[in-house]
Amino acid sequence: MAKMTPRTLSGFMELLPQPQQQMERMMQILRETYALYGFTPLDTPIIEASEVLLAKGGGETEKQIYRFQKGDADLALRFDLTVPLAKYVALHGGELSFPFRRYQIGKVYRGERAQRGRFREFYQADIDVIGDGKLDITNEAEIPSIIYQTFTRLGLKRFQIRVNNRKILNGFYAMLGLTEQSGAIMRTVDKLDKIGPDKVRDLLLSDCGLREDQAAEILKFIAITGSNAEVLAALEGYMGRHELFDTGLSELKTVVKYLADFGVPEENFAVDLTIARGLDYYTGTVYETTLLDHPEIGSVCSGGRYDNLAEYYTDRQLPGVGISIGLTRLFYVLGEQGMLNPDLPTAPADVLVLPMTEDLAPAISLSTRLRGAGVRTQLYTEQKKFKAKMNYADKIGVPYVIFLGDDEIAAGVVACKDMKTGEQTKLPFAETLDLIRSGLAEKNKGTVILE
Repeated sequence: MAKMTPRTLSGFMELLPQPQQQMERMMQILRETYALYGFTPLDTPIIEASEVLLAKGGGETEKQIYRFQKGDADLALRFDLTVPLAKYVALHGGELSFPFRRYQIGKVYRGERAQRGRFREFYQADIDVIGDGKLDITNEAEIPSIIYQTFTRLGLKRFQIRVNNRKILNGFYAMLGLTEQSGAIMRTVDKLDKIGPDKVRDLLLSDCGLREDQAAEILKFIAITGSNAEVLAALEGYMGRHELFDTGLSELKTVVKYLADFGVPEENFAVDLTIARGLDYYTGTVYETTLLDHPEIGSVCSGGRYDNLAEYYTDRQLPGVGISIGLTRLFYVLGEQGMLNPDLPTAPADVLVLPMTEDLAPAISLSTRLRGAGVRTQLYTEQKKFKAKMNYADKIGVPYVIFLGDDEIAAGVVACKDMKTGEQTKLPFAETLDLIRSGLAEKNKGTVILE
């Protein structure tokens, strides 16, 4: 029989055990950080009815979606975590307590062309706060603190959370009589980092149909820079000309006001009038987070405020604010940049127990005691030479190996080797356990990401 050549589809990430452990560490930090802020975990189905996922219309989404028939059912793989959340809240709204705060880390699927750093199957890590009818602006001020805590715990220091408010932009364009073109203008301005101001100006003239003076006024506006206080002071000069602009500026001031109270240093936060988030979906505060030493990576965390999460499923007004981290892409580029900490343990176990006697009962009992004490323990019982057993320990990167022979059993001690230092001890079980615990605490002190 001819053998099938094994292969992984283009655009699908498949990790070896050690990098998979690094990815799991990142996910665990995200879960712990989100839980600190009172978010509950949520897991929605990967497959939904196509009409549910495409409720807001086709366009690019319909082109990229993985869609298939099963019997009479028209099904599709989810392309993000927000639409399933909208369905979930609309379906279970009567059973939920609002504001509803959820986090979700899950795979999504997009049938776009696979390229370096872009995947067809990838993890997103989202948080959202959903209100019933109303949602206080303080929730929008809290989001930067969650971003800050998340990336700090991962090990990053040189990052910046860039914030703007869509009401400021919509109000500003209304002042210029450009309300109808505002969506197209914002999508164009959103490209500023990638193509520069000159090309943005050309697109404003050619694609958006603006006059020279209008384009010049927009470029002047988005060029307002400085400290957060300086940018807000400059925006004060536009107040009183449009109600929506004034509302947006008031909201932005509130977000900035609570920064220090939420524990966000000013060097990690910037008011940036170029941030628009291309989607018309966002209606208030918008966020983008970038790594200052790696601008080529682009935004590693983005999101914002929206007025009605589930408008395609229910008449109930459900405003919200949320952010999303493209976790697979972030992991890929961090690895490519050599920023994943190679010194953190990535082994599937903390201890490998090697029985040195024919009777396995003492080794089995010891492994059970270690697991009972919370130590991840693997019992190795393959009939191989000692060198092969140690090679296995090296390959999986296990921090400690325990040898249990007749001499150790008779003396009531455990022979334990630190695989990194080579140091070997023979101590009673309790002392060995203390040694392993303190050693593991030391080995796990580092962060997942190194700058």
